[in-house]
Amino acid sequence: MTRSAALVAASHGTSSAAGRAAVAALVAEVRRAAPDLVVEDAFVDVQQPDVASVLGSLASGHDPVIVPLLLSAGHHVHVDLAREAAGASGPTLLGAALGPDDRLVEVLCARLAEAGLRGDDRVVLAAAGSSDPRAVADCRDVGRRLAARLGRPVAVGFLSAARPALADAIARTRATHPVSRVVVASYLLAPGYFHDLAVAAGANITTAPLLRPDAPTPAALVELVLDRFAAARALSRAA
Repeated sequence: MTRSAALVAASHGTSSAAGRAAVAALVAEVRRAAPDLVVEDAFVDVQQPDVASVLGSLASGHDPVIVPLLLSAGHHVHVDLAREAAGASGPTLLGAALGPDDRLVEVLCARLAEAGLRGDDRVVLAAAGSSDPRAVADCRDVGRRLAARLGRPVAVGFLSAARPALADAIARTRATHPVSRVVVASYLLAPGYFHDLAVAAGANITTAPLLRPDAPTPAALVELVLDRFAAARALSRAA
């Protein structure tokens, strides 16, 4: 029997209805963009089905490629998803996290424009945060890319685990530039707990996350997911 590849879109999972809808819309757009490819939803936490269940359902006829719908490569990628890939009953590949990537910066800029970013505003990038220094480095990389794209400094603040905390980064920026608005660029995939924390952190304006349930899914994110899938398969073939 001929086996074909399948894309397992593994997101964190959320209890937010808006967040669930936004991520589901992204996965639906990936299916539309690649109609001949099997694309399955899976979740690291909170929601079902979990990754192990999806891999088990695919084992008889497909070679899965897990694509983390995560913005940086921290514990969930290096430990949780790596363990699921290694423990699967058939050949299973693990792709890279979505970030860092300039296409994410493109969407961040679009969200800032929607929020009415002005020339004298000060920008702080809000990231979820991680105890894994590799994930923190990924987020700082995106901050540098965003600064280069905007042509202005961008501070980075974190909502958990890493430092500086977002509220501290906002306060420091406001103390240094007291007459400027502080605008938070939400480097978060979808609405939910962390975005609520970002909104409450004290900026003048907080952008929408990368995915908005009330707007079309950015084509750049669909392209990015499919590119991570293709890259994982290409790396496996080369090895």
